[in-house]
Amino acid sequence: LADVQRLVHVDGLVYAGSHGFDVDAPMNLGGRRQVGDEYAAALDEAERALHEELDGVPGAFIERKRYAIAIHYRNVDPADESRVDAGVGLVAPQFPKLRRTGGKKVFELRPAMAWDKGTLVRWLLEQLSAASHQPLTPLFMGDDLTDEDAFKAIATDGIGVRVGDPAETTAARYVL
Repeated sequence: LADVQRLVHVDGLVYAGSHGFDVDAPMNLGGRRQVGDEYAAALDEAERALHEELDGVPGAFIERKRYAIAIHYRNVDPADESRVDAGVGLVAPQFPKLRRTGGKKVFELRPAMAWDKGTLVRWLLEQLSAASHQPLTPLFMGDDLTDEDAFKAIATDGIGVRVGDPAETTAARYVL
């Protein structure tokens, strides 16, 4: 969240990070909202376990976010990618409070709860519609697998734009 705010730096916007677990909105839209604080201890322990398993893999990078752990393997030699997958595969089952997801050259562990970019978009639409007293049409653009949750959430009443390979399967209405 802080990275996005620092890069964009426009007052009055709703900023969200960590797949929507961390939201900072103007006060008329609910202000700061953080979902998943009760998973902090599991994330801390999982991060330590991931370092034990993966610190020896050249190019692997473990990024701790507030509500997730991203295990990047973009810079890992293709011959070692299976080591990263296996390491995450050993650690993830030890933490049933967390769920394993993935994206482009990244694995993630995040809270195993019914909250993702799609539920965030639906929640945000409720807040914005209530504040404006009118129906809204959401536009969501994304380029990663985790954005599919948002594309599905707005499939019937919004516009989803997947940025990437047109041959990839997506719930977005459009591909750029």
